[in-house]
Amino acid sequence: MVVGTAKLIIYAPWVHSLKEKRKVVKSICAKVKNKYNVSIAEVENQDVHQSIVLGFACVSNDSSHASQVLDTVIRFIEGSTEGDVIHIEREII
Repeated sequence: MVVGTAKLIIYAPWVHSLKEKRKVVKSICAKVKNKYNVSIAEVENQDVHQSIVLGFACVSNDSSHASQVLDTVIRFIEGSTEGDVIHIEREII
């Protein structure tokens, strides 16, 4: 069993309230869950308005497949949000 995990930090300068941030996070998470077979959630900085930290994971039987899924989801998030992805951490276990 191979587990691929990633953590993305997204800077969203237009977000000025936690309610607005929650709307953006829920939208991204719903789109990713519906399109890809991964688990995703906001994992840090829940009280910081303009910083969105998302973590997601996939399980596979092949490390190259897990890496491919991580790459695909990262590209999707980068293309579907107005924020800037400022940091990415990836790990294949």
